[in-house]
Amino acid sequence: MTLQLTVPSMACSACVDTITKAVQNIDPHAIVAADTKTKLVTVETQQDETAVKGAIAAAGYPVT
Repeated sequence: MTLQLTVPSMACSACVDTITKAVQNIDPHAIVAADTKTKLVTVETQQDETAVKGAIAAAGYPVT
């Protein structure tokens, strides 16, 4: 499943790395692409949306 999430507090490549690691902790095979300009994170994962949002929020980046 592909999710498109808006993460307003994502500002730099370190933010992207943290978000990617958070998602891959719950799904090691997840593919994460992020754009700091648009604040959009695209996640290809087998996990449900609630789990992915929770993992990103737990890493300090609330999803809107």
